[in-house]
Amino acid sequence: MRLDTTQLRYLTPEDWRVLTAVEQTTQVEIGSKNHEVIPTSLILQISNLRSGSSAHRSISTLAKANLIARVKNAKYDGYRLTYGGLDYLALHTHFQRQTLQSTGPCIGTGKESDIHLVLGSPSPPPPSSSKKPPPKQDVRKAALPQRPAAHHLPPPLQTTSSKKKPPKQPPAAAEQLILKIHRLGRISFRTVKTNRDYLRHRQSANWMYMSRLSAMKEHTFMTALHNIGFPVPIPIAWNRHTVVMSLIEGTPLYQVKHLQAHEAKNLYADLLDMIVRLADVGLIHGDFNEFNIMIVERESEDRQPEEKENLGEERPPEDINEANPTTTTSTKTTTTTTTTLHPILIDFPQMLSISHPNASTYFDRDVDCVKRYFSRRFHFTSDEPGPFFADAERRMRQTKGCRRLDVEVEASGFSKKMAKELEKYMEESAVDGADGDPSIGTLTILDGSDVESDKGSAEERDVDMSLGDHDMATHVQQV
Repeated sequence: MRLDTTQLRYLTPEDWRVLTAVEQTTQVEIGSKNHEVIPTSLILQISNLRSGSSAHRSISTLAKANLIARVKNAKYDGYRLTYGGLDYLALHTHFQRQTLQSTGPCIGTGKESDIHLVLGSPSPPPPSSSKKPPPKQDVRKAALPQRPAAHHLPPPLQTTSSKKKPPKQPPAAAEQLILKIHRLGRISFRTVKTNRDYLRHRQSANWMYMSRLSAMKEHTFMTALHNIGFPVPIPIAWNRHTVVMSLIEGTPLYQVKHLQAHEAKNLYADLLDMIVRLADVGLIHGDFNEFNIMIVERESEDRQPEEKENLGEERPPEDINEANPTTTTSTKTTTTTTTTLHPILIDFPQMLSISHPNASTYFDRDVDCVKRYFSRRFHFTSDEPGPFFADAERRMRQTKGCRRLDVEVEASGFSKKMAKELEKYMEESAVDGADGDPSIGTLTILDGSDVESDKGSAEERDVDMSLGDHDMATHVQQV
């Protein structure tokens, strides 16, 4: 499903109240156990609109825009929230909080997420400093009665030309940001026959609930890593199944075709060091591959003095002494520009604690993924073994005052129960690539030729309740 904001500006306050009422009674909120299909009478009751006709008109408008959908084969007349409706609610909240100003094109798509380029709301300009504060009035003089002047003349009239206008502040430029929309359910619908029993027995969770958990986890871990200076995007905001972060002007590692020998060696060492640094704070990425690493080029100037010996003018022998030599030395500075590659880590829904029962397996898989890719793409193989999970765990436990981000994240609100629910979903749907497919859960950068139409047939847009909660089922995108 592609993000379509065409109808966003045309929705009325009554439409937003009805859409919010549908969301409140849907299993989207964390821990909610409400309806999957909301009866029309319940929507009218929760929206609390004075006129019943306006509520029905809003329901019709939302249904035509595919923000809610009438459920097929239901026992009663009702509607359910779609991913389009959840997108509109999240964007509406970002706009109300002045986090975003406008949305842009889709620049990347993955099996479980979409990446959009957006504009953040510009910060208000600083107050003008041209206005001087009013002078302080002496209280003692103000208390004395003022005598009228014998020849009091009115003050001269001030024309508009004599008034000094404060200089205009230039408008603040809007910053380009990234909006990541989590859309869990694409992978599981492809294997819906094997996962149908799993879906039927999970009445308290659906795709939207899992997408919200995934976005919450990514924003929480990204914030924790950014606070300790780890190379990750800057987290801006989180709402529902969306995360707003800073734009990394770099290149994905899988798009880097060639590296020199010293560049490959340094980048390889930086990536393995990044895995060890994550373990030092009690975390394992779990999906450390070339699709989740951005490469940023940074130039640095190195100035080195270069001495040259120049012969001076010929002088008589009596003038030659130590203080007045015949030769002079001039110093010339040579500037050398060096380009270094810096990796930036992205995508954190698969991240887990170092205390996880399978932490050793995920750690070794991250290390092996880096080694295999550098051997295959850049023909670089290191002679040094490791790093190993046992050494990383021992190093973390022996460090005094070690900061455990996995414990801090759990204390911040992302509980173990949420982590287990999300982990079980990813194991069932193989989101983290555990089945051997390296493309699972990865991100693909799009260009203009990759943009396709997302209009499906009426049969595709129908919802079949026998498959569970699958509003994304008909919008599966082959990447």
